Amino acid sequence: MMMKLTFLGAADTVTGSKYLLQCNGLTILIDCGLYQGVKKLRSRNWQSFPIEVKKLDAVILTHAHIDHSGYLPALMKQGYEGPVYASKGTSQLCQILLPDAGYLQEEEANFANKHKYSRHHPAKPLYTEQHARQVLKQFKPMTQNQFHSIKSNREHNQLGCRFMFTPVGHILGACAVHIDDGHKRLVFSGDIGRYDDPIMHNPDAIEHADVMVVESTYGDRRHQQLDTQQALADIINETVNRGGTVLIPSFAVGRAQLLLYHIKQLLKEHRIPTIPVYLNSPMAISATDLYKKFNRQLKLSQQDCAEIDNITRYVRTQEESIRLNESTYPAIIISASGMASGGRVIHHMKNILPNHRNSLVFAGYQAAGTRGQAIVDGAKETKIHGQTFQVKAQVHNIGSLSAHGDYAEIIHWLGLIKQRPQQVYITHGESCAADCMRLKVERAFHCNVRVPELNETVTI
Repeated sequence: MMMKLTFLGAADTVTGSKYLLQCNGLTILIDCGLYQGVKKLRSRNWQSFPIEVKKLDAVILTHAHIDHSGYLPALMKQGYEGPVYASKGTSQLCQILLPDAGYLQEEEANFANKHKYSRHHPAKPLYTEQHARQVLKQFKPMTQNQFHSIKSNREHNQLGCRFMFTPVGHILGACAVHIDDGHKRLVFSGDIGRYDDPIMHNPDAIEHADVMVVESTYGDRRHQQLDTQQALADIINETVNRGGTVLIPSFAVGRAQLLLYHIKQLLKEHRIPTIPVYLNSPMAISATDLYKKFNRQLKLSQQDCAEIDNITRYVRTQEESIRLNESTYPAIIISASGMASGGRVIHHMKNILPNHRNSLVFAGYQAAGTRGQAIVDGAKETKIHGQTFQVKAQVHNIGSLSAHGDYAEIIHWLGLIKQRPQQVYITHGESCAADCMRLKVERAFHCNVRVPELNETVTI
C-alpha cells in the first residue's frame, strides 16, 4: 500500500509546519505548527483543518517550537482527541510553550480591545491558555532511537506503521521523525541543528531513508564565520561606553539559553563590564530551568548552570518588567519574541529604539514580513500598538547565533546517511532558500528533489 503525503504547511514559508500522511490505513499529522510572520500567513491559522480531525489517528511532533507545535490547541478545539507523540524533551517543553502561547494570545486580544487598534471587534484569541493545558493531556512522551507502533483506532484496520525519533540538535528534544510502513521509510528532518554548538550535541546521523522531507531555512546562505562571543562583547562594550542598554529579542527556547551561556562566559573572562543581565520572558525562564534539569542531555555542566544562575536576573512578573523599562542604567535585556512580533520585548522596544545610545541585537533568522526583518533591513521607523517609533538605536544581527544548520551543514548531515533517499522534498524555507537548497541537494546526491506547493499531495 502506497503512502500519501500532503503538505499542509511550511511550503513557501518557514512557519506553519504540518504534514498529513496516509499510511497503511492510518491518517497521521507530522507537526502541528502555527503560522507566524505577515498577516497573509497568520490568517491561515484561522482556517478550519482540511479534513475532519476525528479521522486523525495520531500527531507526531519533531520538536516544541511554536511553528511546529503551536496549532495543537486549535486542533483540539476542532475535535481532535487522539495521542500526540513527542520525545520526552519536546513533551516537557510543550508544557511550557503551549500554555504561554495561549496566554499571550489572550493578553494580546485584551490589549487590542482595550486600545481599540484591532480591525476585528472584539479581538479574540485563536485559543486560550486553558485550551493549551487541555491538549497537554494528550501527549505521549516516547523514547528516542527505537521504533514504536501506531495502530488505528478503527477495528477493521490491523496494519498500522512504526515511527522513531532520532536527535537532530537544534533545541532540547528536537528529533527527526522516521515513518516505516514495512516497505519504505519516510524521514522528516524537522529543524536541523548546528555542528559544534556550545550547548547542543551534533545531529545524529541517519541510517536509512527512502524518502525525506528536509528543511531549508538557510538553504541559500552560510552562517557568518565569526567569533560569536567577540561580536557580542564588541556590541556590549560599545553600548555601555555610550551609556546605553543592549536589548536582544530572543526565541525563548534554545536561543535565550545560548545567549546566557555566551554572556556568562564573557563576564567570567572579564571581557565585558559587570552590568545587570535580565531575562525578561516567563517562558524563557521556564525553558532555562528545563535546560538545567536536562543538562545531561546537553553539553551544559552543573557548573555552567550555576554560573548562568549567578549572572542572570529573572524578570517574572509584569510589574517587574514595567519597572525595568524605567531604568536608565546600562544593562543587557534578553526578552521574547525572537522576531519582535509580540511578547514583552516590543514594550522594551518602545523605550530602546528612539535612543541612539542603545543597541538592538537580533540573534538569528528573521522571517519575511516580521518587524524584526524590517528593522534588520534598515527600516527607519516601526509601528508598535498603533504608534510609530523612530529607529535610532544601533541595530545588529548576529547570524552565527542561529540554531538552524545552514545549507552546508545540512548537506553534510545528509551525506552521512548510509542508505540514501531516492526522493527529497524541500520545505520550511522562503521560496528562494528552498529552491537553492533543491539545487544543492540535487548536485550533491544526484537524486530526485522537489519543492512542493502548499496543499500538494504526493504518492510515496
